Amino acid sequence: MLSVAALSLRLGVSGCQGSKRSIATVISGSKTSKVVRDRLRAEVERMRSQVFGFRPSLVVLQVGDRDDSNLYISTKLKAAAEIGIDAKLTRLPNTATQDEVLQSVMAVNEDPSVHGLIVQLPLDSVNHIVTEQITNAISPEKDVDGLSFINAGKLSRGDLKDCFIPCTPNGCMELIRQTGVTVAGKHAVVIGRSKIVGAPMHDLLLWNHATVTTCHSKTPDLPQQVGRADILVVGAGRAEMVRGEWVKEGAVVIDCGINHVSDETKASGKRVVGDVHYSSANQRAGFITPVPGGVGPMTVAMLMENTVQSAQRFLLKMAAR
Repeated sequence: MLSVAALSLRLGVSGCQGSKRSIATVISGSKTSKVVRDRLRAEVERMRSQVFGFRPSLVVLQVGDRDDSNLYISTKLKAAAEIGIDAKLTRLPNTATQDEVLQSVMAVNEDPSVHGLIVQLPLDSVNHIVTEQITNAISPEKDVDGLSFINAGKLSRGDLKDCFIPCTPNGCMELIRQTGVTVAGKHAVVIGRSKIVGAPMHDLLLWNHATVTTCHSKTPDLPQQVGRADILVVGAGRAEMVRGEWVKEGAVVIDCGINHVSDETKASGKRVVGDVHYSSANQRAGFITPVPGGVGPMTVAMLMENTVQSAQRFLLKMAAR
Protein backbone atom coordinates (compact mmCIF):
# COMPACT_ATOMS: atom_id res chain seq x y z
CA MET A 1 0.00 0.00 0.00
CA LEU A 2 1.24 3.48 -0.82
CA SER A 3 1.87 5.87 2.03
CA VAL A 4 -0.02 9.15 2.22
CA ALA A 5 3.28 10.92 1.52
CA ALA A 6 3.84 8.88 -1.62
CA LEU A 7 0.34 9.49 -2.86
CA SER A 8 0.69 13.22 -2.30
CA LEU A 9 3.74 13.29 -4.55
CA ARG A 10 1.70 12.40 -7.59
CA LEU A 11 0.07 15.07 -9.65
CA GLY A 12 -3.57 14.76 -10.62
CA VAL A 13 -4.53 12.54 -13.56
CA SER A 14 -6.95 13.43 -16.31
CA GLY A 15 -9.27 10.69 -17.48
CA CYS A 16 -9.75 10.03 -21.18
CA GLN A 17 -13.50 9.88 -21.56
CA GLY A 18 -14.62 7.01 -23.70
CA SER A 19 -11.24 5.27 -23.63
CA LYS A 20 -10.29 2.13 -21.74
CA ARG A 21 -7.80 3.80 -19.40
CA SER A 22 -6.63 7.14 -18.05
CA ILE A 23 -3.48 8.90 -19.14
CA ALA A 24 -0.35 8.31 -17.11
CA THR A 25 0.12 9.54 -13.56
CA VAL A 26 2.88 12.15 -13.54
CA ILE A 27 5.70 11.47 -11.07
CA SER A 28 6.73 14.87 -9.79
CA GLY A 29 10.46 15.17 -9.16
CA SER A 30 9.89 18.67 -7.84
CA LYS A 31 7.57 17.42 -5.11
CA THR A 32 9.64 14.35 -4.30
CA SER A 33 12.86 16.37 -4.06
CA LYS A 34 11.20 18.76 -1.60
CA VAL A 35 10.33 15.84 0.66
CA VAL A 36 13.96 14.66 0.47
CA ARG A 37 15.32 18.14 1.18
CA ASP A 38 13.00 18.59 4.16
CA ARG A 39 14.13 15.25 5.58
CA LEU A 40 17.79 16.17 5.11
CA ARG A 41 17.31 19.57 6.74
CA ALA A 42 15.92 17.83 9.83
CA GLU A 43 18.83 15.39 9.82
CA VAL A 44 21.39 18.21 9.64
CA GLU A 45 19.68 19.92 12.57
CA ARG A 46 19.87 16.66 14.53
CA MET A 47 23.61 16.38 13.84
CA ARG A 48 24.15 19.98 14.93
CA SER A 49 22.30 19.31 18.17
CA GLN A 50 24.50 16.29 18.86
CA VAL A 51 27.80 17.96 17.94
CA PHE A 52 27.71 21.69 18.61
CA GLY A 53 28.42 23.75 15.49
CA PHE A 54 28.83 20.73 13.23
CA ARG A 55 27.73 21.08 9.61
CA PRO A 56 28.17 18.76 6.65
CA SER A 57 30.66 20.32 4.25
CA LEU A 58 30.75 20.12 0.44
CA VAL A 59 33.33 21.47 -2.01
CA VAL A 60 32.52 21.97 -5.69
CA LEU A 61 35.65 22.11 -7.84
CA GLN A 62 35.25 23.90 -11.17
CA VAL A 63 37.75 24.39 -13.96
CA GLY A 64 36.97 27.32 -16.25
CA ASP A 65 33.86 29.47 -16.35
CA ARG A 66 31.24 27.83 -18.56
CA ASP A 67 27.80 29.43 -18.32
CA ASP A 68 25.99 26.09 -18.12
CA SER A 69 28.31 24.86 -15.39
CA ASN A 70 27.81 28.10 -13.47
CA LEU A 71 24.04 27.55 -13.59
CA TYR A 72 24.29 23.96 -12.35
CA ILE A 73 26.69 24.96 -9.57
CA SER A 74 24.45 27.79 -8.37
CA THR A 75 21.55 25.32 -8.13
CA LYS A 76 23.68 22.97 -6.00
CA LEU A 77 24.95 25.75 -3.74
CA LYS A 78 21.43 27.04 -3.21
CA ALA A 79 20.10 23.58 -2.33
CA ALA A 80 22.98 23.05 0.10
CA ALA A 81 22.35 26.37 1.85
CA GLU A 82 18.64 25.56 2.28
CA ILE A 83 19.47 22.23 3.93
CA GLY A 84 22.24 23.60 6.15
CA ILE A 85 25.21 22.15 4.29
CA ASP A 86 28.32 24.34 4.21
CA ALA A 87 29.04 24.34 0.46
CA LYS A 88 31.97 26.16 -1.13
CA LEU A 89 33.06 26.66 -4.73
CA THR A 90 36.71 26.35 -5.71
CA ARG A 91 37.23 27.66 -9.23
CA LEU A 92 40.44 27.15 -11.18
CA PRO A 93 41.16 29.15 -14.35
CA ASN A 94 40.78 27.59 -17.79
CA THR A 95 44.58 27.52 -17.99
CA ALA A 96 44.75 24.94 -15.18
CA THR A 97 46.82 21.85 -15.92
CA GLN A 98 45.93 18.32 -14.94
CA ASP A 99 48.53 18.38 -12.17
CA GLU A 100 47.05 21.58 -10.75
CA VAL A 101 43.56 20.08 -10.72
CA LEU A 102 44.88 16.93 -9.06
CA GLN A 103 46.62 19.05 -6.42
CA SER A 104 43.30 20.75 -5.63
CA VAL A 105 41.58 17.37 -5.35
CA MET A 106 44.28 16.03 -3.02
CA ALA A 107 44.06 19.12 -0.82
CA VAL A 108 40.33 18.51 -0.28
CA ASN A 109 40.92 14.78 0.26
CA GLU A 110 43.27 15.62 3.13
CA ASP A 111 40.97 18.19 4.74
CA PRO A 112 39.00 16.43 7.51
CA SER A 113 36.48 19.26 7.69
CA VAL A 114 35.20 18.49 4.18
CA HIS A 115 32.82 15.54 3.78
CA GLY A 116 32.02 15.72 0.06
CA LEU A 117 33.83 16.74 -3.11
CA ILE A 118 32.40 16.97 -6.60
CA VAL A 119 34.23 17.98 -9.76
CA GLN A 120 31.95 19.92 -12.07
CA LEU A 121 32.06 18.42 -15.56
CA PRO A 122 33.09 19.11 -18.22
CA LEU A 123 36.52 20.41 -17.26
CA ASP A 124 36.88 23.64 -19.23
CA SER A 125 40.64 23.93 -19.70
CA VAL A 126 42.80 24.85 -22.67
CA ASN A 127 45.08 22.05 -21.50
CA HIS A 128 44.41 18.36 -22.02
CA ILE A 129 42.92 16.81 -18.87
CA VAL A 130 41.85 13.17 -18.55
CA THR A 131 38.56 13.43 -16.69
CA GLU A 132 38.69 9.92 -15.26
CA GLN A 133 42.08 10.57 -13.69
CA ILE A 134 40.53 13.49 -11.84
CA THR A 135 37.36 11.72 -10.68
CA ASN A 136 39.32 8.61 -9.68
CA ALA A 137 41.64 10.76 -7.56
CA ILE A 138 38.75 11.79 -5.30
CA SER A 139 38.77 9.93 -1.99
CA PRO A 140 36.00 7.28 -2.18
CA GLU A 141 34.77 8.47 1.23
CA LYS A 142 34.21 11.97 -0.21
CA ASP A 143 33.12 10.99 -3.73
CA VAL A 144 29.51 12.09 -3.30
CA ASP A 145 28.94 12.05 -7.07
CA GLY A 146 29.75 8.31 -7.00
CA LEU A 147 31.92 8.54 -10.11
CA SER A 148 35.22 7.08 -8.91
CA PHE A 149 36.14 3.56 -9.99
CA ILE A 150 36.03 2.44 -6.34
CA ASN A 151 32.42 3.45 -5.87
CA ALA A 152 31.45 2.26 -9.36
CA GLY A 153 33.04 -1.11 -8.64
CA LYS A 154 31.24 -1.52 -5.35
CA LEU A 155 27.94 -0.66 -7.01
CA SER A 156 28.52 -3.16 -9.79
CA ARG A 157 29.17 -5.88 -7.16
CA GLY A 158 26.03 -4.99 -5.24
CA ASP A 159 27.72 -3.36 -2.23
CA LEU A 160 25.02 -0.68 -2.11
CA LYS A 161 25.47 0.04 1.60
CA ASP A 162 29.21 0.65 1.24
CA CYS A 163 29.37 3.10 -1.65
CA PHE A 164 28.04 6.38 -2.94
CA ILE A 165 25.49 5.86 -5.69
CA PRO A 166 25.57 8.30 -8.63
CA CYS A 167 22.97 10.98 -8.08
CA THR A 168 20.81 10.71 -11.21
CA PRO A 169 20.27 6.91 -11.03
CA ASN A 170 19.67 7.18 -7.29
CA GLY A 171 17.07 9.87 -7.93
CA CYS A 172 15.43 7.67 -10.57
CA MET A 173 15.12 4.84 -8.05
CA GLU A 174 13.46 7.18 -5.58
CA LEU A 175 10.97 8.27 -8.24
CA ILE A 176 10.19 4.64 -9.07
CA ARG A 177 9.59 3.96 -5.38
CA GLN A 178 7.06 6.78 -5.27
CA THR A 179 4.88 4.96 -7.79
CA GLY A 180 4.38 2.03 -5.43
CA VAL A 181 5.49 -0.34 -8.20
CA THR A 182 7.71 -3.15 -6.92
CA VAL A 183 10.99 -3.39 -8.83
CA ALA A 184 11.70 -7.02 -7.89
CA GLY A 185 10.66 -9.39 -10.62
CA LYS A 186 9.96 -6.68 -13.17
CA HIS A 187 11.54 -6.41 -16.61
CA ALA A 188 13.46 -3.12 -16.72
CA VAL A 189 14.95 -1.57 -19.84
CA VAL A 190 17.64 1.11 -19.65
CA ILE A 191 18.41 3.10 -22.80
CA GLY A 192 21.95 4.50 -22.65
CA ARG A 193 25.13 3.15 -21.09
CA SER A 194 26.93 6.26 -19.85
CA LYS A 195 29.03 5.95 -16.71
CA ILE A 196 26.95 8.66 -15.06
CA VAL A 197 23.43 7.39 -15.80
CA GLY A 198 22.94 4.26 -17.89
CA ALA A 199 25.54 1.86 -16.48
CA PRO A 200 24.87 2.60 -12.78
CA MET A 201 21.12 2.58 -13.44
CA HIS A 202 21.46 -0.96 -14.80
CA ASP A 203 23.35 -2.00 -11.66
CA LEU A 204 20.85 -0.40 -9.29
CA LEU A 205 17.89 -2.09 -10.95
CA LEU A 206 19.71 -5.41 -11.07
CA TRP A 207 20.58 -5.38 -7.37
CA ASN A 208 16.98 -4.42 -6.61
CA HIS A 209 16.09 -7.72 -8.30
CA ALA A 210 14.76 -6.57 -11.67
CA THR A 211 15.64 -8.39 -14.88
CA VAL A 212 17.52 -5.69 -16.77
CA THR A 213 18.18 -5.07 -20.46
CA THR A 214 20.53 -2.25 -21.48
CA CYS A 215 20.00 -0.77 -24.94
CA HIS A 216 22.37 1.54 -26.80
CA SER A 217 23.27 2.88 -30.24
CA LYS A 218 24.01 -0.63 -31.57
CA THR A 219 20.74 -2.19 -30.38
CA PRO A 220 18.95 -3.20 -33.60
CA ASP A 221 15.41 -3.75 -32.27
CA LEU A 222 14.91 -0.84 -29.89
CA PRO A 223 11.10 -0.52 -30.24
CA GLN A 224 10.68 -4.22 -29.45
CA GLN A 225 12.95 -3.98 -26.41
CA VAL A 226 11.08 -0.91 -25.12
CA GLY A 227 7.80 -2.73 -25.59
CA ARG A 228 8.88 -5.40 -23.09
CA ALA A 229 9.70 -2.94 -20.31
CA ASP A 230 7.64 -2.79 -17.14
CA ILE A 231 10.11 -0.09 -16.07
CA LEU A 232 11.78 2.08 -18.71
CA VAL A 233 14.64 4.47 -17.92
CA VAL A 234 15.87 6.60 -20.81
CA GLY A 235 19.17 8.49 -20.83
CA ALA A 236 20.15 8.50 -24.49
CA GLY A 237 20.61 12.23 -25.09
CA ARG A 238 18.35 12.32 -28.18
CA ALA A 239 15.27 14.49 -28.17
CA GLU A 240 11.99 12.54 -28.09
CA MET A 241 13.54 9.42 -29.61
CA VAL A 242 11.29 7.01 -27.70
CA ARG A 243 7.84 7.07 -29.25
CA GLY A 244 4.69 6.49 -27.27
CA GLU A 245 3.60 3.55 -29.41
CA TRP A 246 6.73 1.67 -28.33
CA VAL A 247 5.81 1.84 -24.65
CA LYS A 248 4.19 -1.09 -22.88
CA GLU A 249 0.78 -0.19 -21.50
CA GLY A 250 1.00 0.62 -17.81
CA ALA A 251 4.81 0.90 -17.75
CA VAL A 252 6.78 3.20 -15.46
CA VAL A 253 8.68 5.65 -17.68
CA ILE A 254 11.60 7.63 -16.25
CA ASP A 255 13.00 10.23 -18.65
CA CYS A 256 16.53 11.47 -17.84
CA GLY A 257 16.90 13.48 -21.05
CA ILE A 258 17.35 17.24 -21.27
CA ASN A 259 17.28 18.53 -24.84
CA HIS A 260 16.53 21.87 -26.46
CA VAL A 261 14.35 21.96 -29.56
CA SER A 262 13.15 24.87 -31.66
CA ASP A 263 9.82 26.40 -30.67
CA GLU A 264 8.77 29.70 -32.19
CA THR A 265 6.00 30.11 -29.61
CA LYS A 266 8.62 30.57 -26.86
CA ALA A 267 10.38 33.88 -26.22
CA SER A 268 13.72 32.07 -26.29
CA GLY A 269 12.84 30.34 -29.55
CA LYS A 270 13.28 26.90 -27.97
CA ARG A 271 11.88 24.59 -25.32
CA VAL A 272 13.17 21.76 -23.20
CA VAL A 273 12.10 18.19 -23.95
CA GLY A 274 13.22 14.79 -22.78
CA ASP A 275 14.33 11.67 -24.62
CA VAL A 276 10.74 10.36 -24.58
CA HIS A 277 7.95 11.75 -26.77
CA TYR A 278 5.85 12.80 -23.80
CA SER A 279 2.48 13.53 -25.39
CA SER A 280 2.25 10.07 -26.93
CA ALA A 281 3.98 8.12 -24.16
CA ASN A 282 1.66 9.41 -21.47
CA GLN A 283 -1.25 7.82 -23.35
CA ARG A 284 0.17 4.35 -22.68
CA ALA A 285 2.41 4.56 -19.61
CA GLY A 286 1.06 4.02 -16.12
CA PHE A 287 3.52 6.52 -14.64
CA ILE A 288 5.81 9.04 -16.32
CA THR A 289 8.25 11.77 -15.32
CA PRO A 290 7.92 15.22 -16.92
CA VAL A 291 10.77 17.21 -18.44
CA PRO A 292 11.51 19.59 -16.81
CA GLY A 293 10.42 18.88 -13.24
CA GLY A 294 11.14 15.16 -13.17
CA VAL A 295 14.58 13.65 -12.81
CA GLY A 296 16.48 16.97 -12.72
CA PRO A 297 15.44 18.12 -9.22
CA MET A 298 16.11 14.62 -7.89
CA THR A 299 19.73 14.66 -9.09
CA VAL A 300 20.48 17.66 -6.90
CA ALA A 301 18.52 16.23 -3.97
CA MET A 302 20.49 12.97 -4.11
CA LEU A 303 23.78 14.89 -4.15
CA MET A 304 22.68 16.54 -0.93
CA GLU A 305 21.68 13.16 0.50
CA ASN A 306 25.09 11.68 -0.30
CA THR A 307 26.80 14.64 1.36
CA VAL A 308 24.73 14.28 4.53
CA GLN A 309 25.39 10.53 4.49
CA SER A 310 29.14 11.17 4.21
CA ALA A 311 28.98 13.53 7.20
CA GLN A 312 27.08 10.90 9.19
CA ARG A 313 29.78 8.32 8.42
CA PHE A 314 32.43 10.82 9.53
CA LEU A 315 30.70 11.34 12.88
CA LEU A 316 30.39 7.59 13.40
CA LYS A 317 34.12 7.18 12.80
CA MET A 318 34.88 9.97 15.26
CA ALA A 319 32.64 8.40 17.88
CA ALA A 320 34.30 5.01 17.42
CA ARG A 321 37.78 6.36 18.18
